[in-house]
Amino acid sequence: MSFRDRQDAGRQLAKLLMKYANLEDVTVLGVPRGGVPVGFEMAVALRAPLDIFLSHKLGVPGQEELAFGAVAAGDGRFLDYEIIHAAGISPAQIEQISQETRATLEERARLYRGDRPPTSVQGRTVILVDDGIATGASVYAAIHALCQMTPKKLIVAVPVAPISTINWLRSSLRPDIDELVVANSPEYFYAVGQFYDHFSQTTDEEVVTLLRRAAQYPALGRG
Repeated sequence: MSFRDRQDAGRQLAKLLMKYANLEDVTVLGVPRGGVPVGFEMAVALRAPLDIFLSHKLGVPGQEELAFGAVAAGDGRFLDYEIIHAAGISPAQIEQISQETRATLEERARLYRGDRPPTSVQGRTVILVDDGIATGASVYAAIHALCQMTPKKLIVAVPVAPISTINWLRSSLRPDIDELVVANSPEYFYAVGQFYDHFSQTTDEEVVTLLRRAAQYPALGRG
């Protein structure tokens, strides 16, 4: 299965999630930038509010590619104390890196949302959407950070991800996610863009426009 573009992917993915349509407690969160066009089509189909979810891993000092946790714009933070202990990261370092990373995320959030406050996810059914998953490392960190914001139910939905990554996420994140929905799960996979006819980079301006458009659509239960 391939998709014409992210909009087509969002419409196809929405068909797999119609049991969540017209429910007052559902929120769709798109991962900027590419997840927002996918999430927009899903939000329209499900009649749910759309917002963004910004998160970033916390890198071990001197080994930034190794994550000792993740933070989200807002309140979410996940810490891997096993790695923190092994790397000898001090509480002061944890706080400094967390604050610096969160400040960057908050700046991006203001760019995308403007003055609009973020949608509260506490006690809500959240559908986290991206345009695809490759290794799963980024979404793994995002999910852990999002869980700290106490949604009632968490569904991760993407148009495409390799079957090996899907199996790893399901085993690693049980019971943090309630459902993992993937429209296409190929065995042979080298890049997300391989499964799109058109996969140009989503711009910041497109994200802002889609969030504004989504706010104008009738949606149930705007949190």
